[in-house]
Amino acid sequence: MRPLRSLRAKLTFLFFAMTLAAVFVVYVYVTPQLESSLRQEKLDSLATGAERWSPPVADAIRAERSGPDLDRSVRRAADRTNTRVTLLVVSRGTLGLKALPVSDSTGETSIRDLQFALAADTARARRSQTGSESSDEGPLGQAAVPVLDQDGNVTHVLVYSAPLADVDDNVTLIRRQILTAGALALGLSLIAGLLVSTPLTRRVSQLEQGAERVAGGDFTTQFPTQHLDELGQLARALDDMQTQLAELDSARKRFIATASHELRTPIFSLAGFLELLEDEELDEETRKHFIGQVREQVARLGTLATSLLDLSRLEAGSLELRPEETDLSMLARNVASEFEPALQGSESHLTLRLDGEPIETVCDPERVAQVLRILIDNAIVHTPEGTDLVVSASRRDNRVRLAVRDDGPGIRRDALARIFEPFFTGDHVSGSGLGLAIARELAERMHGRLAVESVPGRTTFTLELPG
Repeated sequence: MRPLRSLRAKLTFLFFAMTLAAVFVVYVYVTPQLESSLRQEKLDSLATGAERWSPPVADAIRAERSGPDLDRSVRRAADRTNTRVTLLVVSRGTLGLKALPVSDSTGETSIRDLQFALAADTARARRSQTGSESSDEGPLGQAAVPVLDQDGNVTHVLVYSAPLADVDDNVTLIRRQILTAGALALGLSLIAGLLVSTPLTRRVSQLEQGAERVAGGDFTTQFPTQHLDELGQLARALDDMQTQLAELDSARKRFIATASHELRTPIFSLAGFLELLEDEELDEETRKHFIGQVREQVARLGTLATSLLDLSRLEAGSLELRPEETDLSMLARNVASEFEPALQGSESHLTLRLDGEPIETVCDPERVAQVLRILIDNAIVHTPEGTDLVVSASRRDNRVRLAVRDDGPGIRRDALARIFEPFFTGDHVSGSGLGLAIARELAERMHGRLAVESVPGRTTFTLELPG
């Protein structure tokens, strides 16, 4: 794996990117808002001082005091507010409204670096306003207060000015601190990303190596399952998978060994009988007997091959079902009639117990008939001659049931738990031992269930399907 594509690199980059995004948001979004807030706070402070200390100056104007007295009032207002105060007279001539300075707390008589546009706007609006203006010393914050005469006309405007350089200095300092803290945070994010991602990638690597060993057939691999997080859950899932794979591998080996044994027996028998048949001195009766044995072994091989093919298709999930509307009563009657010759030969009796009305459901009739044939054949083969059999069909609780009961000696308790295993036969009767395994797989593929109940004197196999 390329280093830049590793989980550790991605997690570290994620930590770094999240921190960088946070620093970027603070620097680009929060800082301008902070600057605007500080400027507005400065202007509000100017407006508050202007409203408080403008009335004495306004009174002096209305009293028509001399120039020196008016200058002292302006300087007093400047001292009280710690600002620069400028008094402007409002002129309304042919060129429009103008505000001209007549007194300034600095003592200047000619002010060239300020335009006092805010004073003219305040005179027009007839109410106090705040704003800012550029000067030779930098940006200034301003608060303008109109002075009204007895008729309510604006005759003068008082402008309180204070430099905004301290606001800019504070914002610059904050930006520098944000960048410094951001650089430190980015460094810490890289370290934190490595500290967090390294153990995780190590655990992922252990899981990967363990999975590779399991894929190679080593089912003794131990996965680290002591953690309780998501990787711990994955490790436990892989451990469970390994256990299941080990069981499947063991079952596969047993299946191959048993199948090989089951196939070897009839093949060896055929080879032996064919050697005997090559003997020209055999009498006709012995030859016919050997030929009958050969035919029996060939039939056994054919049945075994067909059963193995069906079982492998079922386990591989490649068996196709063709569901259709089916009357189980009619199906049970037709399948039971196929066994009349075998029943007569064994002197057994088969009884049908069917509901009076048709038992209809949607299923694959061929596969249901196959299961029923297996159950009836199993009951005939593994019970003594003359044993009675009962085949029944019923519906209950939105489920349909087909049951095959025999009055034989029953199935041993130790064999009952293994009755559906491939190649298992619970008695001395020869057979492939695949029938019940196929029947159970077919039942499960049809979303049904095949169950068995056995006591001495009665054994019942029940196929239950959705109704």
